Amino acid sequence: MEMRDLAGTMVRPLGLGCMNLSHGYSKFPSYADGAALLRHALDAGVDHFDTATLYGRGCNEELLGAALGKRRDEFFLASKCGLEIPAPGERGRVDGRPETIRAQAEASLNRLGTSYIDLYYLHRLDPSVPVEESVGALADLVSEGAIGAIGLSEVSAATLRRAWAEHPIAAVQNEYSLATRNSELGMLETCRELGTAFVAFSPLSRAFLTGTLRDPSSLPANDMRHAMPRFSAENYPANLELVDQLQAIAQRLDATCAQLALAWVLAQGEHVHAIPGTTSIEHLDENLGAESVALDEATLAEVGALINSETVHGARYNAGQQRTIDTEEFAASR
Repeated sequence: MEMRDLAGTMVRPLGLGCMNLSHGYSKFPSYADGAALLRHALDAGVDHFDTATLYGRGCNEELLGAALGKRRDEFFLASKCGLEIPAPGERGRVDGRPETIRAQAEASLNRLGTSYIDLYYLHRLDPSVPVEESVGALADLVSEGAIGAIGLSEVSAATLRRAWAEHPIAAVQNEYSLATRNSELGMLETCRELGTAFVAFSPLSRAFLTGTLRDPSSLPANDMRHAMPRFSAENYPANLELVDQLQAIAQRLDATCAQLALAWVLAQGEHVHAIPGTTSIEHLDENLGAESVALDEATLAEVGALINSETVHGARYNAGQQRTIDTEEFAASR
């Protein structure tokens, strides 16, 4: 089995993003079912689990710690700080101040029931705090042994270079998929140059690229996709036409649409990892099958030409969501 370096540890290229179990979307599993999925993932060989302070206002970290804490030495653990929901019903707040980072790290360790977190990300860049100060606080946690390595999330290549000048950055976690290509505007290559792992979140574009989400309007009202232009009634029908063509290519390869989309992401470089999320054990097992899908150059080009920033209809975020993002952006999109 192929393994890839992540902050000095060799892990499978596909990890598990745990957000889906308690944050952002809808139809969350019960606590028992969520714990069962996490244990199944570990038994199936998943060795990289990703969570955050933000997810479920800490509930996600608590779930992960309770479900897998007794097997802590069997997996690589990543979490995030600098973005939280202060109270139920309020919007997320970005806070990269050193004192906040330390307080959130201590709370994360407690919720996860562990003495160390392998990789700890700054979840969002705080425009009111120089990234050097935030990274300096994380570096203190590294020297104390509370975290093993520092990561950044949803940042630009320029921010990565500034942060790196303060302390080596082990990983960058940005959204990346066939449908979301911002990281091709410099981040993928900068990570390769610096020896930084690139971790793609939402590699299935929030279920769009699975081909199974046919009608976003049927999602519960609290599902975050209702606020995303790509899933609007105006844009989604055209996007479905693209994913139906992707499905035809997948069938030709004896793969599923999700497996093909994940295999494409992993083919973008040996430093690239992906952390699809799911609430379904069946879909988790399906996703892991992507590691066995081999794509030749012609197929990579065909798939990449079908779904990309020029062909997808609608931005990934609305204007309010976009304000917390530091990544490079295309000059124009549909």
